[in-house]
Formats: sequence, C-alpha cells, structure tokens
Amino acid sequence: MTQPITCIILAAGKGTRMKSRTHKVLHEVGGRSLLGHVLSNAAPLQPAQTVIVVGAGREQVEAAVAGMDGVKTALQEPQNGTGHAVMCARPALETEEGTTLILYGDVPFVPTAIMAQLIEAAAKGPAVLGFEAGNPGAYGRLLVSDTGSLERIVEAKDASADERAITFCNSGIMAVPTQQLFDLLDKVGNDNAAGEYYLTDIVALARERGLPIAALKAAEEDVIGVNSRGDLAAAEAVFQHSKRAEMMASGVTLQAPDSVYFYADTQIAPDVVIEPNVVFGPGVTVESGATVRAFSHLEGCHIDSGATVGPYARLRPGAQIGADAKVGNFVEIKNASLGVGAKASHLSYIGDAEVGDHANIGAGTITCNYDGYFKYRTSIGAHAFIGSNTSLVAPVTVGEGAITGAGSAISQDVEAGALALTRAPQANKPGWAARFMAMMAAKKSKKKSA
Repeated sequence: MTQPITCIILAAGKGTRMKSRTHKVLHEVGGRSLLGHVLSNAAPLQPAQTVIVVGAGREQVEAAVAGMDGVKTALQEPQNGTGHAVMCARPALETEEGTTLILYGDVPFVPTAIMAQLIEAAAKGPAVLGFEAGNPGAYGRLLVSDTGSLERIVEAKDASADERAITFCNSGIMAVPTQQLFDLLDKVGNDNAAGEYYLTDIVALARERGLPIAALKAAEEDVIGVNSRGDLAAAEAVFQHSKRAEMMASGVTLQAPDSVYFYADTQIAPDVVIEPNVVFGPGVTVESGATVRAFSHLEGCHIDSGATVGPYARLRPGAQIGADAKVGNFVEIKNASLGVGAKASHLSYIGDAEVGDHANIGAGTITCNYDGYFKYRTSIGAHAFIGSNTSLVAPVTVGEGAITGAGSAISQDVEAGALALTRAPQANKPGWAARFMAMMAAKKSKKKSA
C-alpha cells in the first residue's frame, strides 16, 4: 500500500436505543470502547489521516480521542445520511490522494486483514464489504455478477421476493479511491423517503461510469453492529469467545473457557494455566508456567514464571508477583512486589510494600499503609518470616531473615536476623474458667426456673 490511506469513522448517530448518557461508541467491550476497537484494528494500516465524524454527544467523543496522533473530528449537523456524513469529513482532510476506508464507530470487530483487503481491492473503484447473514431481515442485499463484481445494492424494502432470498448482505463498510469518492458523492441526491444522502448510492453511480466495483466477504461476527444493550452483550460474547480461542491457540490452558473473562489488552504466555471463574481487568501480563487459580480477579499486575495466584486472590494495580512466588486464598496485593519464591498464602493484605525473595507472610498479615492522608511503604527482607496476624505499621522495614511474632503490631524497624514481639505477657489463672462456667450455668438455670 504505497498510496496514503484515509480512515473516515462514522460516529454521529444519537444512539437512542442504548438509553445512556454515554455516547454509543464509547460503551465498552472487553474493557475497550467500541470506537477504541475500530481505531486499534485500523492502526496497523498506518493511516495518514483519520477523521471521526461526530454529531450528538460530540464532546464525549472529542474528549476520548484528544491527543491521538493523526486523529481529527468533523461535525455532521444535522444528520442527513451516511453520504452526507462522509462529505462532512472532507474539510478536515489534508490530502485527497490515495484510498479512503469508511468504517463505523459502532462496528468494532472488522479485522485489520479485511480492512487491508478492501483497500487493495479499491485500486480503481469502490470495494464494498458484505457478509453472509444468518437472518438477512432488513439488511441491504448485495447483487453480484458471475465474475464477482458488485452490480448493485438493493434495500430490503425495495427488494423482490427473489432478491430478499439473497443472504449476501451489505455491512456499510467500504473503501474507495479518495478523489473518486468525493466526486461520486457530489452527484448523490436525496430523492428518497427520508430525504437523506446515502453512501450506498455511489455504487450505482460508479456502475454508470463503468468503474470496477468489488464485493468482499467477511464473517457475520466480524461486522456485528451495536445499537442497544442487547447488541452490546452480544458483542461482548463475541469478543470473549474470540479472545479465549486466541489464548488457547497460543498455548494457554483454560480449564473452563466460558467462565474466564479477558480484557482487550490481556497478555498471557504459553503454558500458563487458568482455572475457572477468573476475571482479567486492564494491564495484566502473565509469564510462562504460572497458574491463576479459580475465582481470582486481576488488574494492572504482572505475574512472573512459575508463580501461583489464588484461588480467590485479588491483584490490584501495581502488583508484581515474582517467579515461583505464591499468592493464596483471600490475599489482596496492591502496589506491592513479591520476590522470587515469596509466599503470602492466606487471608492477608499487602499494599505499598516490597517483599524479598523467599520471605513468608503469615495468615492475617496487614501492611497498615494509610493514615487517612498519606500512603507509606513497608519493606520486608529476603527470607524474613512474618508471623500470623502481624500488623506492619508503615513506614517500617523488616530486615533480611528477621521474624515477627504472631499477633505483633510492628511500628519500628526490625534489624536483620532479629525477632520482634509486641505481645503483652500471658497470665494464666488456674481454675478460673471452671469456676466462671459453673457460676454462669447456675445463673442461667435460676433464670429459667423463675
């Protein structure tokens, strides 16, 4: 592709069926906005310019793309059809050389490879993307000649019985030589029931000029559109199914694939085992040989090779789990690192801390990192042993090989190799418990007989 590529993304619709104050194209699938998916899939094509056509709710879309290199917005007001929307992008273009790819902000999954094929097919004339619809319904039908050239697009309401039987349908996505695109759009009229300018009308105009018109085919799930909450849920299902298949194909074991939920940027190396009911939030990377056990929730964290996390673990942003480390059940880690072979096996909170190699964190340990105003850090040395129910009152350092006694509240630094205890002396009173229980039983019996 030596000619410059222009992407025009249509996102001016009101999205009334979403019933949301959030712009339709900013609703998320796999944690990434619909528009974000479109931009991400188009990015490998290295478009010279990208124009997003906005209308209702423009401020939200403009804020979402602010600062993105090569991305501009153009206003369509009022909304007079898809052809009019594309024309509204024209003033924002710096060049009309090359090829324009027309996408939709609410159609998130068009693969990069399909986009590239469309652009290649549009060397001399329009290339339209179609799909085989399971239920053609109200989709426009693509009528293709024996040679594979697109002859015309027929709207469902205008189609004959034979034409309605056609299952090859129009996605609305197309690529056109840029100069040719705007020349054709200049000739499009609005003599129709809606009084709008339709992008699809350029196909008939191109045919009249004898221009070649290609019709490419995508899978139906590649061109799924989102117009309602039901559509959003369906798109999420498509995304998760695809992501799970991608993970397993790359060598990741998913014991119960349908119960695992991924974020768009989740990165997992081969030979990782993911048990059932695991949820990945943004920014998670997992190295080869690690295991994430059932019912764990991870976000903004890194898990090194051979580590085990869960079951029922929570890794929050900034968690760094070292090689062969263990994070057990009901352990929460935030903005903290566990060194090689370190263990926090049960019921602990480790926040704003560094835990050294092969240190052991006992059950019920808490790093007390927040005083209501500021956060403070805890440092635990290699091979240290933190006794159960220790409260580490930050800022505090426990030295290498040191031990804290169970139930201690450690508020001062502990030197390497030392034992730190803060328990009050234990006092045993012989016979006290037996006398107490006898006395209370007598009182209870007397009360019942009264």
